[in-house]
Amino acid sequence: MASYAKDPRCMAMAEAMVPLLRRSCPEGAGGYGGSYQVNLDDEEAVGLGGVELIRAAMRKAARQLDWQVESIGWIGTRFGTMIAIRDRREVPEAYRAVVDAARYERMRAAVARVSAE
Repeated sequence: MASYAKDPRCMAMAEAMVPLLRRSCPEGAGGYGGSYQVNLDDEEAVGLGGVELIRAAMRKAARQLDWQVESIGWIGTRFGTMIAIRDRREVPEAYRAVVDAARYERMRAAVARVSAE
């Protein structure tokens, strides 16, 4: 796989993503528990440099926040292109209740959306 670390598009995209990733962390969780998903039309993803470039930018941004990351990216799904990243660091006990409550709320909201459809 090609390295995008020094690609100007990757660097610019990563710079723009840092605040988005930071905001994905639950309030009061010390920067833990973040995750972010991008859904694009396949043509948009290609126009931005492709799935691998976007994933690389997301990983670069996450590393600036000291996240240990897990990322996925698929093009051509039923819903277009999907790219996601999550912080997989162990959450310290001091923040665990906040992160668990935020995860529960995200899951509850997702189930409510699916049930409504």
